[in-house]
Amino acid sequence: MELRHLRYFLVVAEEGQFTRAASRLAMQQPPLSQQIRLLEEEIGFELFERLPRGVVLTPAGKAFAQDAQRIIDGLQQSVERAARIARGELGTILIGLTSSASFHPLTTEAIREFRRLHPDVGIDLVELNAAEINERLAGGLVHVAFLRKPVELPPGLSFEVLEEEPMVVALPEDHPTLAGKQGRQADIALRALADEPFILVRRPGAPGMYADILTVCREAGFSPNVVREVPRMLSGIKLVSTGIGIALVPASMQRYNQAGVVYRRLKKPHVLTAPLTLSFPTTQQNGAASRFVEFVLGQFRQRPK
Repeated sequence: MELRHLRYFLVVAEEGQFTRAASRLAMQQPPLSQQIRLLEEEIGFELFERLPRGVVLTPAGKAFAQDAQRIIDGLQQSVERAARIARGELGTILIGLTSSASFHPLTTEAIREFRRLHPDVGIDLVELNAAEINERLAGGLVHVAFLRKPVELPPGLSFEVLEEEPMVVALPEDHPTLAGKQGRQADIALRALADEPFILVRRPGAPGMYADILTVCREAGFSPNVVREVPRMLSGIKLVSTGIGIALVPASMQRYNQAGVVYRRLKKPHVLTAPLTLSFPTTQQNGAASRFVEFVLGQFRQRPK
C-alpha cells in the first residue's frame, strides 16, 4: 500500500464519484478506478458500494476512511513541524558561555531578544571555559557559544568578535591605593601593580587572555607575580575579596557585586581590552542555531560605542 492510494481513496470518498474524483486528481477515471480496486484487493474487503450514478462507502470503508484521514493529517503535521525545524523556527539551541562572557550585557540581551522573537525555540545554557567550548563545538555537543578569546582557531569553527570592552583592576577594599576619596576614583597605572600578587584564570582554560595579561604587563616593564590560578574568573574575584591578590577582569564583571572588592580603571597607554566573541560551527546542522547566529551577527556585531 502506498500513500497515494490513501489519497486517491479519500478523494473518491469525498466526491462520491470516480469521474469528479479523477478530475480533481488530474488523472483519467479508468486508472483511478483500477488503483482503488487494487487497494481493495490488497486489504481484502470492499471500500465502496458501486451505484449506477456514483459510489458510497461501505461500513468498513467508513472506518478505513477515518483512519486514513488521521494518517494523512498526521503526516502533514510531521512535514510542517520538520519544515519549521529546518527553517530554525522550532528546536533547541545549546549555548555555551564562559563565566565572564555571561556577565556581558550583550549576551543576555541577545538571548532575551531572540527568545522574544522566536518563542518556540528552546534555549539551554551551559557554563564552560574557552578550551571546553572549542571541544564541545567541534563535537556537536554545543551549537553556539559566547566566550572572550578562543584557545585556538581550529578548522570548522568560526569566531566573530562582537565587541571589545576594557578590563579593570579588581582590588580588595582595604588595598592601600584605595585610601581616601581620590584613591577610590582615580585610574591606576598598570606599572603601579608591578609588586602586586596577581590572580589569573588558568592558562589551559583561557590561554588567550592569560597571554594578553602577561604581554601588557611586560610592555609596562614588569612580569606579574602570579600567586593563584583559578578555573573561573568568578573564583578569582572571590579570592580578591579575601585579600589574597588582585585580578584583571572585563569591566562588565563589575555587575558581580562581590562584597569586599573595588574595581578601578587602568590608565592609558597600557589599557587592556577583552573581546566578546561568538563562536559556532562554520557548517551548522541545527536550523535554530543558524538562525540565532544570523540574528546575533546582524544585531550586535560591531555595535557603535
